[in-house]
Order: sequence, then C-alpha cells, then structure tokens
Amino acid sequence: MRPEAAVTGVDVLALRVPTVAPEADGTATWDATGVVVVHVHGGGRTGLGWSYADEAAAGVVRRLLAPVVLGGDVMDVPGAHEAMRRALRNVGLPGIGATALSAVDIALWDLKARCCELPLAALLGRVVPEVAVYGSGGFTSESEGELRDQVAGWVQGDGIPRVKIKIGESWGRAQARDLRRAAIAREAAGPDAELMVDANGGYRAGQARRVEAALRDLRVTWFEEPVSSDDLAGLAAVRASSSADVAAGEYGWTAASFAALLAADAVDCLQADVTRCGGITGWRRAATLAAAAGRDVSAHGAPQLAAHVACSVPNARHLEWFADHVRLESLLFDGVLTPTGGALRPDPARAGHGMALRAADAARFAA
Repeated sequence: MRPEAAVTGVDVLALRVPTVAPEADGTATWDATGVVVVHVHGGGRTGLGWSYADEAAAGVVRRLLAPVVLGGDVMDVPGAHEAMRRALRNVGLPGIGATALSAVDIALWDLKARCCELPLAALLGRVVPEVAVYGSGGFTSESEGELRDQVAGWVQGDGIPRVKIKIGESWGRAQARDLRRAAIAREAAGPDAELMVDANGGYRAGQARRVEAALRDLRVTWFEEPVSSDDLAGLAAVRASSSADVAAGEYGWTAASFAALLAADAVDCLQADVTRCGGITGWRRAATLAAAAGRDVSAHGAPQLAAHVACSVPNARHLEWFADHVRLESLLFDGVLTPTGGALRPDPARAGHGMALRAADAARFAA
C-alpha cells in the first residue's frame, strides 16, 4: 500500500452525448444523454468517476463538493462521502445533488484502489468473480423490426440470456401495443431466455395488475416500475398479485428511500443506480438494506461501474446492460468490459476500475 496522501485536485467535465435517434419509454422521450465526469487527484494517481446527469451537477461538484474533499486523506472515502452529504444540506441531496455526490464518490474509490494498486472489486472485497447481465433497451420509439433485431442480438449474438423491453407507452394509453411488443420480444428471445418488462411508472395499479396477468403466457419474470416508484402502496398492491418479480429503486437517492421501499413490501428485488444513489458508498448501503430484508439487489445502468460494486455483495442478482450506456461508455472510455457467457467480470489485473477517459473524444460532446 502507498503511504498516506491527500486529495490535491478535483476536475469536472459536463458532456451531452446525442442518441443515434430519438428514444422513448413509457413516460419520457429524449435525444441525448448527459454525463458529468469527475477526476480526483492525489498520491500521484488519478481516480475517475461519472454520473448520468444534467450539466447542473457539474456546478454542484465545483462549488460545493470539491472544497470539502480537497486536502482529505485519499484512503478515507467514507469520511469524504459524509462531508459531501452534509455540504448538500441546504441545496438538497435528492436529484442533482445525489448525482454530483455519486460521481465524486466513485472517483474517490477508484483513486483509493489505484493508490493501493488493487482492482476496485478487490479493494471492496470481491464476493463473486462476475455478475450476470441482462440486455436492456426495447424503447417504445423502436419499430417492431428494430425491437426484434435488438432482442435477438442480445440473446443470439451476445449470448445474454436475459432481456428487458419498455412498455407502458404514452402513460399506459397504448396497452395493446405494449402486449404486442412483449410477444415480439418473447419470439425473438426464444423460449429459454428470461423476459423482463419496464413500465417506467406508466400505469396505475389496477391497470398494471391487468397487464401483468396478460403477460403471464409470455413467462415474464420481472415487472419494473409498474407504477410510479413514489406510489409505495401501488407497488405493494401490484406485487401482491403478480407472478413476476416487482422491481423499483432506480430513483432511490438516499438510504432512507430504499428503506421505505423495503418497509412497504413494495419490491421483490431492489434496484440501485450507482450514479444516483451516492456512488459506491451509497450502493453498498442499499445492498445491505436489501440483504437485511431478504431481498436481492440489481444494478440499474452504468454497467462498467456497476460490475465492480455488484461483485462485492452476496445478494446482487444482475446488472443492466443498458443500450444507451453501453454505447456511450464504449464511445468515451478505454478499458471497458465485455460480457462473456452472459456476465461481466472485472479485470483482476487492472488497478481501480481500469478505465480512462478518452479526452479528445469527450471534447466533442462538451456541454
């Protein structure tokens, strides 16, 4: 291990990366993805973190978070995390504040691992060598042919035996198309692949229960955000009647928000997004809460970062191989992982998470 060293610098860069074509799910449309990239320097090393967030998060990093981590011990990431959390008291931790904190927290963990000359998964304590992935996309904006090709590409081309598509189109007003697209996805995936759906909170509880019942012949095993994740009673009601596992938590910003989902018996599997929930520190807290409630945890988005933290807990079910993030991370970073046998395996030979920003490529997307 390297001798103690202080954090000497924090750099932040806001990017906006256009999608190939406009995209949509049940409740939103978009044509670009925001990314806030953070580098933290100390001990002769540099740690890298990022968050999928609006450029406003970059201002929070510069004005509020960088001053409280500068000069701190690079080994004391939990201390820096707590200092950042307190610095956001009057600004607000949920939302933009949490995404800013997450990016810095990830960079600090990466820096610590590099200073220790250890892979990040090893520094955290590797419980399993790899984590299962599921192909995720199937946007409601895609044609039926595009949906079929994407699903078949995951299963037959990439060897990923789990796929998830978007339903709940137009806030639940296109139910017939939702069911037709799910049938297309089942046909394209084949009889043995796991089929998952995500309504992004597009239904009300009664409609969600009826949709889930209609999907049973397709052997759907995962119903994500059938109603808004703010509707704990609605989630619990859908879960009580569902044969598919009900999942939510991607908008969990704090440990308290995950605890509320679990206390309400609202989910079979808790989701947590490492770029939203407080970084690696926050994600591991969410996983611990899930374990205490006898639940699995699934990593939402950011697969290149999620692989390392998911390997450090015993109750990680899988992570999301999300089409937008897969494309973006390959576009911006060197050292990205590729699924093998339907799983991601962090490289045991690379310090930290092993990735580096391609500065010239990133500069083209500066917000």
